[in-house]
Amino acid sequence: MAFSTNSTSPATVTAGINYAVAPADGSRAYVKVTRNPVTGERDQNYRTEVKEVVVENVRGKEGQYNLDNVGFQWIKSPAKHTSFENDQDIKQEYYAESIELLKKQTGASKVVIFDHTIRRRRPDQVDTPGNRQPANGAHIDQTTKASIARVHRHLPADEAAERLKKRFQIINLWRPISHPAWEWPLALCDYRSADLDKDVLPVALIYPDFEGETFGVKFNPKHKWKYLRGMTPEEVVLIKCFDSVQDGSVAVFTPHTAFEDPTSPADAPLRESIELRALVFYD
Repeated sequence: MAFSTNSTSPATVTAGINYAVAPADGSRAYVKVTRNPVTGERDQNYRTEVKEVVVENVRGKEGQYNLDNVGFQWIKSPAKHTSFENDQDIKQEYYAESIELLKKQTGASKVVIFDHTIRRRRPDQVDTPGNRQPANGAHIDQTTKASIARVHRHLPADEAAERLKKRFQIINLWRPISHPAWEWPLALCDYRSADLDKDVLPVALIYPDFEGETFGVKFNPKHKWKYLRGMTPEEVVLIKCFDSVQDGSVAVFTPHTAFEDPTSPADAPLRESIELRALVFYD
Protein backbone atom coordinates (compact mmCIF):
# COMPACT_ATOMS: atom_id res chain seq x y z
CA MET A 1 0.00 0.00 0.00
CA ALA A 2 1.42 3.36 -1.01
CA PHE A 3 1.04 6.21 1.45
CA SER A 4 2.79 9.44 2.28
CA THR A 5 5.40 9.74 5.03
CA ASN A 6 6.86 12.87 6.51
CA SER A 7 10.07 13.94 4.83
CA THR A 8 11.78 14.42 8.19
CA SER A 9 11.61 12.18 11.22
CA PRO A 10 10.83 14.16 14.38
CA ALA A 11 13.21 13.81 17.31
CA THR A 12 10.30 13.84 19.77
CA VAL A 13 6.52 13.91 19.75
CA THR A 14 4.10 15.01 22.44
CA ALA A 15 1.31 12.53 23.01
CA GLY A 16 -1.25 11.44 25.57
CA ILE A 17 -0.49 8.37 27.68
CA ASN A 18 -3.22 6.62 29.69
CA TYR A 19 -2.01 6.12 33.26
CA ALA A 20 -3.67 4.09 36.02
CA VAL A 21 -5.20 5.71 39.11
CA ALA A 22 -5.67 3.56 42.23
CA PRO A 23 -9.18 3.03 43.64
CA ALA A 24 -10.08 5.94 45.92
CA ASP A 25 -11.24 3.62 48.70
CA GLY A 26 -7.89 1.84 48.93
CA SER A 27 -9.28 -1.50 47.73
CA ARG A 28 -7.38 -3.85 45.48
CA ALA A 29 -7.66 -2.82 41.84
CA TYR A 30 -9.30 -5.30 39.50
CA VAL A 31 -10.61 -5.67 35.97
CA LYS A 32 -12.83 -8.46 34.69
CA VAL A 33 -11.55 -9.81 31.38
CA THR A 34 -15.00 -10.89 30.16
CA ARG A 35 -17.11 -7.95 29.05
CA ASN A 36 -20.31 -7.11 30.90
CA PRO A 37 -23.19 -8.35 28.69
CA VAL A 38 -25.28 -5.29 29.52
CA THR A 39 -22.75 -2.46 29.16
CA GLY A 40 -20.34 -4.11 26.74
CA GLU A 41 -17.49 -2.83 28.91
CA ARG A 42 -15.05 -4.62 31.19
CA ASP A 43 -16.01 -4.06 34.82
CA GLN A 44 -13.19 -2.49 36.83
CA ASN A 45 -12.83 -0.47 40.02
CA TYR A 46 -9.98 1.85 39.07
CA ARG A 47 -9.80 4.65 36.56
CA THR A 48 -7.24 6.03 34.14
CA GLU A 49 -6.04 9.55 33.40
CA VAL A 50 -4.43 10.93 30.27
CA LYS A 51 -1.15 12.78 30.73
CA GLU A 52 0.70 14.62 27.98
CA VAL A 53 4.26 13.30 27.74
CA VAL A 54 7.23 13.65 25.42
CA VAL A 55 8.05 10.46 23.53
CA GLU A 56 11.54 10.36 22.02
CA ASN A 57 12.10 8.82 18.60
CA VAL A 58 15.30 6.81 18.98
CA ARG A 59 15.65 5.85 15.32
CA GLY A 60 19.41 5.88 14.60
CA LYS A 61 20.47 5.42 18.22
CA GLU A 62 18.40 2.43 19.22
CA GLY A 63 21.60 0.49 19.95
CA GLN A 64 21.99 2.44 23.20
CA TYR A 65 19.10 0.53 24.75
CA ASN A 66 19.20 -3.05 25.99
CA LEU A 67 17.32 -5.39 28.31
CA ASP A 68 19.69 -4.86 31.22
CA ASN A 69 20.03 -1.08 31.21
CA VAL A 70 16.50 0.05 30.25
CA GLY A 71 14.41 -3.13 30.02
CA PHE A 72 13.91 -3.21 26.23
CA GLN A 73 15.99 -3.86 23.15
CA TRP A 74 15.45 -3.44 19.42
CA ILE A 75 16.87 -6.04 17.02
CA LYS A 76 16.97 -6.32 13.25
CA SER A 77 15.72 -9.87 12.68
CA PRO A 78 13.48 -10.67 9.68
CA ALA A 79 11.06 -13.52 10.42
CA LYS A 80 10.93 -16.68 8.33
CA HIS A 81 7.24 -17.06 9.15
CA THR A 82 5.42 -14.02 7.72
CA SER A 83 1.77 -14.93 7.19
CA PHE A 84 0.55 -14.80 10.83
CA GLU A 85 -2.89 -16.03 9.81
CA ASN A 86 -3.06 -19.47 11.41
CA ASP A 87 -2.46 -20.03 15.13
CA GLN A 88 -1.17 -23.56 14.62
CA ASP A 89 1.38 -22.42 12.04
CA ILE A 90 2.44 -19.56 14.28
CA LYS A 91 3.02 -21.94 17.18
CA GLN A 92 4.88 -24.47 15.04
CA GLU A 93 6.99 -22.10 12.96
CA TYR A 94 7.19 -18.64 14.53
CA TYR A 95 7.54 -19.91 18.11
CA ALA A 96 10.51 -22.08 17.13
CA GLU A 97 12.46 -19.29 15.41
CA SER A 98 11.60 -16.85 18.20
CA ILE A 99 12.90 -19.22 20.87
CA GLU A 100 16.23 -19.36 19.05
CA LEU A 101 16.27 -15.56 18.73
CA LEU A 102 15.64 -15.11 22.45
CA LYS A 103 18.32 -17.63 23.39
CA LYS A 104 20.84 -15.93 21.10
CA GLN A 105 20.10 -12.46 22.44
CA THR A 106 19.97 -13.34 26.15
CA GLY A 107 22.21 -16.39 26.58
CA ALA A 108 19.29 -18.21 28.21
CA SER A 109 19.40 -22.01 28.51
CA LYS A 110 15.65 -22.51 28.11
CA VAL A 111 12.79 -20.45 26.67
CA VAL A 112 9.11 -21.36 26.97
CA ILE A 113 6.66 -19.28 24.94
CA PHE A 114 3.33 -19.44 26.77
CA ASP A 115 1.09 -17.36 24.51
CA HIS A 116 0.83 -14.81 21.73
CA THR A 117 -1.48 -11.98 20.73
CA ILE A 118 -2.10 -10.59 17.28
CA ARG A 119 -3.44 -7.05 17.28
CA ARG A 120 -5.06 -5.39 14.28
CA ARG A 121 -6.34 -1.90 14.91
CA ARG A 122 -9.89 -1.46 13.76
CA PRO A 123 -11.28 1.93 14.93
CA ASP A 124 -14.91 0.84 14.56
CA GLN A 125 -14.53 -2.35 16.60
CA VAL A 126 -14.14 -3.13 20.31
CA ASP A 127 -11.34 -5.14 21.82
CA THR A 128 -12.37 -8.78 22.30
CA PRO A 129 -10.36 -12.00 22.79
CA GLY A 130 -10.78 -12.82 19.10
CA ASN A 131 -10.33 -9.26 17.86
CA ARG A 132 -7.52 -7.65 19.79
CA GLN A 133 -6.86 -3.93 19.44
CA PRO A 134 -3.67 -2.06 20.47
CA ALA A 135 -3.35 -1.91 24.26
CA ASN A 136 -3.92 1.76 25.02
CA GLY A 137 -2.78 2.13 28.63
CA ALA A 138 0.59 2.13 30.38
CA HIS A 139 1.09 -1.31 31.89
CA ILE A 140 3.48 -4.15 32.70
CA ASP A 141 2.17 -7.59 31.82
CA GLN A 142 3.13 -9.50 34.98
CA THR A 143 3.65 -8.77 38.67
CA THR A 144 6.20 -10.80 40.65
CA LYS A 145 3.44 -13.03 42.01
CA ALA A 146 2.01 -13.60 38.53
CA SER A 147 5.47 -14.29 37.08
CA ILE A 148 6.16 -17.02 39.62
CA ALA A 149 2.68 -18.45 39.02
CA ARG A 150 3.46 -18.59 35.29
CA VAL A 151 6.47 -20.83 35.96
CA HIS A 152 4.32 -23.21 37.99
CA ARG A 153 1.61 -23.14 35.36
CA HIS A 154 3.79 -23.92 32.36
CA LEU A 155 6.45 -26.27 33.75
CA PRO A 156 6.23 -29.63 35.54
CA ALA A 157 6.23 -29.22 39.33
CA ASP A 158 9.75 -30.61 39.90
CA GLU A 159 11.29 -28.55 37.14
CA ALA A 160 9.48 -25.38 38.21
CA ALA A 161 10.86 -25.69 41.74
CA GLU A 162 14.42 -26.00 40.41
CA ARG A 163 14.08 -23.22 37.85
CA LEU A 164 12.78 -20.80 40.49
CA LYS A 165 16.05 -21.20 42.42
CA LYS A 166 17.90 -19.44 39.59
CA ARG A 167 17.43 -16.30 37.53
CA PHE A 168 14.42 -16.16 35.26
CA GLN A 169 12.66 -13.47 33.26
CA ILE A 170 9.48 -12.89 31.32
CA ILE A 171 10.23 -11.24 27.98
CA ASN A 172 7.77 -10.24 25.27
CA LEU A 173 8.84 -10.24 21.64
CA TRP A 174 6.89 -7.59 19.69
CA ARG A 175 6.91 -7.22 15.91
CA PRO A 176 4.86 -5.26 13.37
CA ILE A 177 3.32 -7.52 10.74
CA SER A 178 2.34 -6.83 7.15
CA HIS A 179 3.69 -3.25 7.11
CA PRO A 180 5.59 -0.73 9.27
CA ALA A 181 3.90 0.47 12.47
CA TRP A 182 3.51 4.14 11.58
CA GLU A 183 0.07 4.28 13.14
CA TRP A 184 -0.49 3.71 16.90
CA PRO A 185 3.12 2.63 17.53
CA LEU A 186 4.52 1.18 20.75
CA ALA A 187 6.06 3.43 23.43
CA LEU A 188 8.41 2.04 26.07
CA CYS A 189 9.47 3.66 29.33
CA ASP A 190 13.15 3.68 30.29
CA TYR A 191 13.34 1.68 33.53
CA ARG A 192 15.95 4.08 34.90
CA SER A 193 13.27 6.79 34.98
CA ALA A 194 10.73 4.67 36.86
CA ASP A 195 10.28 3.96 40.55
CA LEU A 196 10.13 0.21 41.18
CA ASP A 197 7.74 0.57 44.11
CA LYS A 198 5.77 3.81 43.70
CA ASP A 199 4.93 3.76 39.98
CA VAL A 200 3.06 0.46 39.78
CA LEU A 201 -0.50 -0.52 40.68
CA PRO A 202 -1.20 -4.27 41.03
CA VAL A 203 -4.40 -5.08 39.13
CA ALA A 204 -6.20 -8.41 39.47
CA LEU A 205 -7.18 -9.83 36.06
CA ILE A 206 -10.33 -11.79 36.76
CA TYR A 207 -11.07 -14.54 34.23
CA PRO A 208 -14.07 -16.87 34.46
CA ASP A 209 -11.89 -19.75 35.64
CA PHE A 210 -8.76 -18.20 37.17
CA GLU A 211 -7.15 -14.97 38.27
CA GLY A 212 -3.98 -13.29 37.02
CA GLU A 213 -2.28 -10.09 38.05
CA THR A 214 -0.77 -7.28 36.05
CA PHE A 215 0.65 -3.85 36.83
CA GLY A 216 -1.05 -0.64 35.84
CA VAL A 217 1.45 2.22 35.70
CA LYS A 218 0.87 5.42 37.68
CA PHE A 219 1.98 8.81 36.40
CA ASN A 220 5.47 9.99 37.24
CA PRO A 221 6.73 13.17 35.56
CA LYS A 222 10.24 11.68 35.53
CA HIS A 223 9.24 8.92 33.08
CA LYS A 224 11.25 8.93 29.86
CA TRP A 225 9.30 7.38 26.99
CA LYS A 226 10.93 6.06 23.79
CA TYR A 227 9.73 4.68 20.46
CA LEU A 228 11.22 3.53 17.17
CA ARG A 229 9.39 5.50 14.50
CA GLY A 230 8.24 3.48 11.50
CA MET A 231 9.25 0.16 13.05
CA THR A 232 9.20 -2.46 10.29
CA PRO A 233 8.23 -6.16 10.22
CA GLU A 234 11.97 -6.91 9.93
CA GLU A 235 12.52 -5.33 13.36
CA VAL A 236 11.54 -6.69 16.77
CA VAL A 237 11.63 -5.22 20.24
CA LEU A 238 12.23 -7.36 23.30
CA ILE A 239 10.24 -6.09 26.29
CA LYS A 240 11.25 -7.26 29.76
CA CYS A 241 8.15 -7.70 31.88
CA PHE A 242 9.89 -9.33 34.85
CA ASP A 243 13.36 -10.18 36.13
CA SER A 244 13.99 -12.18 39.28
CA VAL A 245 17.24 -10.23 39.76
CA GLN A 246 16.08 -7.20 41.75
CA ASP A 247 19.27 -5.97 43.41
CA GLY A 248 19.49 -2.73 41.43
CA SER A 249 22.00 -4.07 38.90
CA VAL A 250 19.55 -4.51 36.00
CA ALA A 251 16.17 -3.29 34.81
CA VAL A 252 13.33 -5.28 36.35
CA PHE A 253 10.44 -4.34 34.04
CA THR A 254 9.32 -2.10 31.18
CA PRO A 255 6.18 0.03 31.29
CA HIS A 256 4.79 0.14 27.76
CA THR A 257 1.71 1.15 25.79
CA ALA A 258 0.39 1.87 22.34
CA PHE A 259 -0.06 5.58 21.71
CA GLU A 260 -1.53 7.85 19.08
CA ASP A 261 1.41 9.47 17.31
CA PRO A 262 0.25 12.92 16.14
CA THR A 263 2.87 12.87 13.37
CA SER A 264 1.69 9.59 11.81
CA PRO A 265 0.80 9.97 8.12
CA ALA A 266 -2.95 10.45 7.80
CA ASP A 267 -3.18 7.68 5.22
CA ALA A 268 -0.89 5.18 6.96
CA PRO A 269 -2.20 1.61 7.07
CA LEU A 270 -3.74 0.59 10.39
CA ARG A 271 -1.28 -0.95 12.81
CA GLU A 272 -0.94 -4.74 12.89
CA SER A 273 1.42 -6.55 15.24
CA ILE A 274 2.19 -9.78 17.06
CA GLU A 275 3.62 -10.21 20.52
CA LEU A 276 4.92 -13.41 22.06
CA ARG A 277 5.28 -13.85 25.82
CA ALA A 278 8.10 -16.06 27.01
CA LEU A 279 9.54 -17.49 30.19
CA VAL A 280 13.33 -17.15 29.93
CA PHE A 281 15.51 -19.34 32.17
CA TYR A 282 19.22 -19.34 32.99
CA ASP A 283 21.49 -22.07 34.36
